[in-house]
Amino acid sequence: MESKRVAAEKAVEYIRDGMVVGLGTGSTAYWAIQKLGKKIKGGLSIKAVATSINSENLAKELGIPLISISEAEEMDITIDGADEVDNEWNLIKGGGGALLREKIVASFSKELIIVVDESKKVSRLGKYPLPVEIVKFGHELTQKKLGKLGCIPKLRVVDNNPFITDNGNYIIDCDFGSIDQPKDLHSVINMIPGVVDNGLFIKIATKVIVGYRDGSILEL
Repeated sequence: MESKRVAAEKAVEYIRDGMVVGLGTGSTAYWAIQKLGKKIKGGLSIKAVATSINSENLAKELGIPLISISEAEEMDITIDGADEVDNEWNLIKGGGGALLREKIVASFSKELIIVVDESKKVSRLGKYPLPVEIVKFGHELTQKKLGKLGCIPKLRVVDNNPFITDNGNYIIDCDFGSIDQPKDLHSVINMIPGVVDNGLFIKIATKVIVGYRDGSILEL
């Protein structure tokens, strides 16, 4: 927890008055939103776009001014976490179930700062199952097609029911074990009918901040 907090709080230091800020989703982004709320109480003036209903609700609690993505046009900075980061800053995201909105916001951001703890830094992606957001219609067939790519695909289930994203879709967690060509895999997955998008974020991060258990940080 400490490693995530210090990394997230370091990322918030890059936010300046007048910026439009993308708010990520998940345990690391939580700490960034908390810190941002404190800075706003201290006089910082920004507008924010949330990537999930959870992040939106937290921002409202902390008094962070929110706008819709259609009002924003582009974000100056988005701060978000990741489930894995490789040496080329390719990411696996979606453990929190918000990969589609996170990718949309990231794609409209001048800068995407990824904050992670040391356990998320890997030499090769794939040990963490890759989340793929799919439509409900024909989801069994979509899952089978994903399995033909060499993974073990599992429908994400919470409390004995399929997990539903903020967009009303399902998520299939695909265990590849190792992903040698993330860019190619990203394209192949998104060509499957029924797939909305997947959790591979290719060469989109502009800065990676790694937090360590001893409280130190490393900016890559």
